[in-house]
Amino acid sequence: MNPTWRNLRRLAPVLLGLVVAGCSSLLRSNAPPIQVYTLRVGAASSAGATDAHPAVAASLRVAHPLAGPGLGTSQIVLLQPDHRVNVYAASAWAADAPALIESLVTQTLRSAGEWSSVEDAESPFPSDYLLQISIRRFEADYSAGADVPPTVRVTLDCTLGAEEGRTIVASFVADGSAAAGANKLNEVVAAFQQATDQALASLSQQAFAAVRGTAPAQSGSRSSRRSSERGGM
Repeated sequence: MNPTWRNLRRLAPVLLGLVVAGCSSLLRSNAPPIQVYTLRVGAASSAGATDAHPAVAASLRVAHPLAGPGLGTSQIVLLQPDHRVNVYAASAWAADAPALIESLVTQTLRSAGEWSSVEDAESPFPSDYLLQISIRRFEADYSAGADVPPTVRVTLDCTLGAEEGRTIVASFVADGSAAAGANKLNEVVAAFQQATDQALASLSQQAFAAVRGTAPAQSGSRSSRRSSERGGM
């Protein structure tokens, strides 16, 4: 065998080991692992219909929310004293803010028991009303100073309209705020939960109040009208 080839065969395992070692060093990272957080629908934001105001015979669809500047992300946003927008390091929501808010709003309205049905943006079923939300604020506000525990602010601009004809029924603002107990991320997330609960409860109450006076006149709703049309055929 040629001496050159013999030497290369001896070197091959060494070279392979160096390549593997190089790859493993590239795959390793000293960055801290990302902590993923989520929010849940609280009891305060999902109080059901009562005999004082029974459910309306109308269905509602929650459109995919629109995000204000800097808020269409899964990162946990904070606002610094000089109006700079920043994010918490090594942390994130389980979904981007619009998807998270859409899920929370849909769950809240379903739990309230005030609608015949509540669907999300992807649902194939028709609805009587459409709720469009714009996320104006969803952030930890450090405007009082970087060393002071932040106040979480959640502000949702809402437009409720009839699907048929796309006429606007009401526009309203649902908001909430809560001060973090300490300048720690787990306390900030707890404040996000409190502020979001307040905003969701306000949204649910205002949406139902806006439709309550108009739904009976427009109902049996679209599904009821279709049933009547089939019966008359």
